[in-house]
Amino acid sequence: MTLSQRAPAPPDRDPEPPEDDARLIERSGRHPEAFADLYDRHAPSIHRYVARRLGDQAADDVVAETFLAAFRHRDRYDRARPDARPWLYGIAANLVGRHRRAETRMLRALARTGADPVTDAMDRVDARVSAAAASRPLAGALADLAQGDRDVLLLVAWADLTYDQVAEALSIPVGTVRSRLHRARRKVREALGGADPTDVQEGTGE
Repeated sequence: MTLSQRAPAPPDRDPEPPEDDARLIERSGRHPEAFADLYDRHAPSIHRYVARRLGDQAADDVVAETFLAAFRHRDRYDRARPDARPWLYGIAANLVGRHRRAETRMLRALARTGADPVTDAMDRVDARVSAAAASRPLAGALADLAQGDRDVLLLVAWADLTYDQVAEALSIPVGTVRSRLHRARRKVREALGGADPTDVQEGTGE
């Protein structure tokens, strides 16, 4: 067969879509090294969330503990849920709760001095309200929230989870998410004179 008689090369195939989290976790049961892909996919955003609450140093430890716990219990993951973010944020929030006194002290220090130990912790505030005017009273308001109310508020405002995802993360009913969020935002608005930089609307959570 001459070159001109050869069959044309098959067209390039479309690249395979990336595995969703559930399939990745399932594969890690047979090939544990695959779990590293889940870490690469979600660790940066979870680190940013935890660092906003506890600072960079503590965030390093909490994120490492989060993924270690997730790896150990990956066989319990609900494979019907393709997005593992609520599961991972729920583990992280539980670990953050063990540092609640440190978090409250940090927030109260910010409220007193205006010196924020968490770099870029108020990105979203800066975009919507003057940080100089809002960060100190906001920190004070967050410090005064009950732990459960603070978790719900910050999972919505800083982790960008929907109400359903927060309910999944914290293993509580959606109605409880709504009531805690309403209570937390009311207290924030009172502390900021009516403004609420945490009031971020999501597409499917309302």
